[in-house]
Amino acid sequence: MKRIVTAAAICMAAMPLSDGAAQDPSFALDLLTLRQHNVVVTPATHKGQRGVRVVVDTTRIRGDSQANLETLAIIPGVEFSNGTIEIEVSGSPGPGAATGARGFVGVAFRVQDTTRYDAFYIRPTNGRAEDQERRNHAAQYIAHPEWPWFRLRQETPSRYESYVDLVPDEWTKLRIVVQGQRARLFVHDQQQATLVVNDVKSGANAKGAIALWIGPGTIGHFRNLRVTNPEKR
Repeated sequence: MKRIVTAAAICMAAMPLSDGAAQDPSFALDLLTLRQHNVVVTPATHKGQRGVRVVVDTTRIRGDSQANLETLAIIPGVEFSNGTIEIEVSGSPGPGAATGARGFVGVAFRVQDTTRYDAFYIRPTNGRAEDQERRNHAAQYIAHPEWPWFRLRQETPSRYESYVDLVPDEWTKLRIVVQGQRARLFVHDQQQATLVVNDVKSGANAKGAIALWIGPGTIGHFRNLRVTNPEKR
């Protein structure tokens, strides 16, 4: 039976759908109960829309570079293998971010633990860069820990990233469709996928949690999370 999980920025009780959708129950989650790993999550209104703000927990850095941190906010009680994840995200470099910061923001799925997962993310500052090569790196697939972005780019240039028009600090709709070893990223309600991955590194039968994901130097905002075909953990 298909289920839909929705996430809001404030605590809400589970709300039944209309009678016509009785076989498709909906659950509202309190994002403040997210399992925060090296991040700080707070409710926030961004560009007039309510959601949550996610930033790196600087108290956890302890001399290590932010680039070496896994920064996730894991959705509790949901396990995902195949299905669709929809969300609105906004990302921008934070104050004092390194020159290479791009506002990295996205979604991790099939999260086995805080170091092992697949993910799609975007680099909002690349979307309209004057450098074409940067534009070509606007959307990215990764699979930690074995397949970080730099290994994928070095060994298989252009296969796991692509161009898409993006604006930093603006709400952007993402839709991730996963089936077995195939995953597709759709951006801005587009009918055609921005990025197609036919060899998802976690394998055809993997399952795990879903998490909000940010990269180093990022201020991320998230809202309107919907997941079809999750399982309860």
